[in-house]
Amino acid sequence: MTQLAESSVDALRAALEGAVLIPGEDGYDGARQLWNSEYDRRPAVITRVRSEADVQAAVRYAVAEGLEIAVRGGAHNMAGLSSVDGGLMIDLSLLNQVSVDAAGRRARVGGGALLGDLDSATQAHGLAVPAGVVSHTGVGGLTLGGGMGLLSRMHGLSIDNLESVRVVTADGQALRAAEDENPDLFWAVRGGGGNFGVVTEFEFRLHEVGPIVQYGLAFWGQEQGTDLLRAARDVIPALPREINALIACLNAPPAPFVPEEHQFKLGYALIVVGFGSAEQHAEAMERVREMAPPLFEFATPMPYAAVQQLLDEPNAWGMYHYEKGTYLEELSDEAIEVITEQMPRKTSPMSVSMLYHLDQAYLETADDATAFSGQRTKRYAMFIIATTPQLETLDAERTWVRRFWSALQPYTIGIGSYVNGMADLDTERLRAAYGGKYERLVELKRKYDPANVFHRNQNIKP
Repeated sequence: MTQLAESSVDALRAALEGAVLIPGEDGYDGARQLWNSEYDRRPAVITRVRSEADVQAAVRYAVAEGLEIAVRGGAHNMAGLSSVDGGLMIDLSLLNQVSVDAAGRRARVGGGALLGDLDSATQAHGLAVPAGVVSHTGVGGLTLGGGMGLLSRMHGLSIDNLESVRVVTADGQALRAAEDENPDLFWAVRGGGGNFGVVTEFEFRLHEVGPIVQYGLAFWGQEQGTDLLRAARDVIPALPREINALIACLNAPPAPFVPEEHQFKLGYALIVVGFGSAEQHAEAMERVREMAPPLFEFATPMPYAAVQQLLDEPNAWGMYHYEKGTYLEELSDEAIEVITEQMPRKTSPMSVSMLYHLDQAYLETADDATAFSGQRTKRYAMFIIATTPQLETLDAERTWVRRFWSALQPYTIGIGSYVNGMADLDTERLRAAYGGKYERLVELKRKYDPANVFHRNQNIKP
């Protein structure tokens, strides 16, 4: 553990409006906790920043003291990179303000806001921005990697709806980045992760959504997997743009709408969310039902903000996680065979695999317009996620994820994947993820962070 001189810490406290915490002080242990309980890091100092000026002071202090920097937004980083042993953690959680210009359909969002903060503020006006599906995820980490979710079919990725950002760079400068100001930095932060600085504010374009949307879930048993997935590959791409359907391979939850005899049973679900009319959603659910009779189904109108919270409990804090992602050009018979063979080999009922079909609005942003780590062609983004309540069982689940991922590789689009779905630090996979964009990202890293101050991420080395 790095020991900082008392006078040095006092100087940092004097420079910040927010709190400065060191080991042994009240609040330190709570502030250092991470969502993925596998990681128990102990920073030498935690800065609970309250302003952009605080972030500038914290970055300058860390660089002057030679401290490794970690940036904590929602603390959901799968690899635990939002904290650091012996370094300085910049805790953005107090920068969680969201201001909405309903007439102009814009939202300004603090770098420490959670998706729940964003949804709550925007849904008060019947508006939303595409984001993820767990409301206690940080807006910052999700957006900087791309940001896909239930609205991606209608309105693209989070980064496709970004108007501007404010970034504190490695030299302590605070810059605005947008198409009309520092456009190279704006390109880089839209998919390049936290490599280029600390984003203190995002400005998003908003879309009319809800507040009531149509939610549906249908579940099929393990033995129906092959037939269901073959049918889904035809039905999902043909659904109207206003309907998004996710494939989830999972154990049925112990929810009130799940018949008792099917609770905890391993199988395959389609989560079907409609942003158009109730009739359109009912028609989509009928098409889903016709694929094969599900073991059970559930459909109801629901507030969009509530839909965004449905996966919060299965992804609650205090669990142990590991993840690998990949892209499938198609849901081929060979890929389906791997999925149906590998899913029963998991040992934790909490582990899942999910597939997003990326089409429609996802295709409407030019591939070279952002640094996003995936080409803008029709594809499935697949996530294989280990979750277990005990550390002792994590190794077995990690092995399952890796074997599953390896078995899929002959049928995927190379070894690259969505950077938000990468828990391992793997330079070869990172290069493959960005493809021809990687060298441009390296050049911009040299410009904005030549000493690689911000390296606790899927790191692009200068």
